[in-house]
Amino acid sequence: MSTNQCDIGLIGLAVMGENLALNMESKGFSVAVFNRTTEVTEKFASGRAKGKNIQPTQTIEEFVAALTRPRKAMIMVKAGPPVDAVINQLAPLLEKGDVIIDGGNSLFTDTQRRGKELEDRGIHFVGCGVSGGEEGALKGPSLMPGGSRESWEIIAPIFRKIAAQVDGEPCCRYMGPDGAGHYVKMVHNGIEYGDIQLICEAYAILKDIAEMDAAQLAETFAEWNKGELDSYLIEITSQIFRKIDPETGKPLVDVILDKAGQKGTGIWTLQSAIKQSVVISTINAAVEARVISSRKEERVAASKILPQPKARKFKGDRTRLVNAVRDALYASKIVSYAQGMELLGGASTEYKWNLNLSDIATIWRGGCIIRAKFLNRIVEAYQRDPALHNLLLDRYFTKIIRKTQRNWRVAVSTAIKHGVAVPAFSASLAYFDSYRQARLPANLLQAQRDFFGAHTYERVDKPGFFHTEWIESDQKPAEKRTEPKVPAPHHAGE
Repeated sequence: MSTNQCDIGLIGLAVMGENLALNMESKGFSVAVFNRTTEVTEKFASGRAKGKNIQPTQTIEEFVAALTRPRKAMIMVKAGPPVDAVINQLAPLLEKGDVIIDGGNSLFTDTQRRGKELEDRGIHFVGCGVSGGEEGALKGPSLMPGGSRESWEIIAPIFRKIAAQVDGEPCCRYMGPDGAGHYVKMVHNGIEYGDIQLICEAYAILKDIAEMDAAQLAETFAEWNKGELDSYLIEITSQIFRKIDPETGKPLVDVILDKAGQKGTGIWTLQSAIKQSVVISTINAAVEARVISSRKEERVAASKILPQPKARKFKGDRTRLVNAVRDALYASKIVSYAQGMELLGGASTEYKWNLNLSDIATIWRGGCIIRAKFLNRIVEAYQRDPALHNLLLDRYFTKIIRKTQRNWRVAVSTAIKHGVAVPAFSASLAYFDSYRQARLPANLLQAQRDFFGAHTYERVDKPGFFHTEWIESDQKPAEKRTEPKVPAPHHAGE
């Protein structure tokens, strides 16, 4: 293939990069590929890419020379400094109007910075969330591009074609300016953390309390996947329980060490939520569950020292418990998505991204890890009311919660009684119970803050901010109104 012929170029040939290149080629595009380690490029060229419209290149200069103008170069390397290193190599060789696409899990603030730096040089930059794992990359991922609309238009014909297709529609829509795409992907990953943890807690109840074996668990999850819980994660969970370890003959899941890691997107989601004062307690519980799981040795030692709840055999109706767990999983999942969507709404306002929540739910229906039938219901909710503040308030989801609430409480209380940790189920239920209450005990909290730090409080019966001398002396009135009518600054003690 002569120079200046390739429709798009891809840098970074790890599994995701290789699969994306093959996906692009299978959709009719010619692809130039480059990897820092030449052996990797050569192996790909003589193996999976052999005979395909994929051009291996040895140097970054050769890579750039292989692309048609405006050049489109997609980077699939590890987030952080490696992305900056590639951009620093690539940008000097590009011209005005060329496009760099970062398809890794970059932190959105890094994307904002890189976009600004490249824009000043006249080069377009797109931060694009890519979800779906290796299979999605190969067959059709969910794509979340962010950047200037002009830069999106240049790459749109390729990206729409390589994305997963659901109901004849690509799971790829323009998200918004600068870091919007990577932010949406970050929240997607946070919701994914929540989904996975909720499924693990359902498993814990069924295994430890209902004493179901792997075959029964596989059957249960397969059954759930036929109903409202129909989703990629439920489907693969049923398949996981069926896998037998060839070495021991046991279900493979039983010989896997219960120690989880994380790559950082969950923690970034929490940090962003704290910054915006948005509650994402289900995702928070999921991240913390991974942290505590990683302390395996400590937990093993603690299990020998700390008192266990009194061993009790489950005497109830097992079918009813299974149904309760299913309902708890569904209700908690709704809460998790409600929290994630509220976080997206908050960020949209803060960064002036004008995110379309209905679009986001639409592109998550296929290709990505959290793809689920119930995302169609979320799309409908935001079509009914684009300004919907909380998903729980949509009539469809209110109805589901009404239907599942009793079982949700049964599942959580049964787990508590038997000493099975269900942090994400519990956090989801606590969020629901807090959100639905007209009055919370924060009045006492405000009284305490005023007592120890003169922080002032408001009253239910008249406007203004008040401070009380809580320990009365003869000279001072018990309560006085504070002026001006703004909360007092934080004092000592908080």
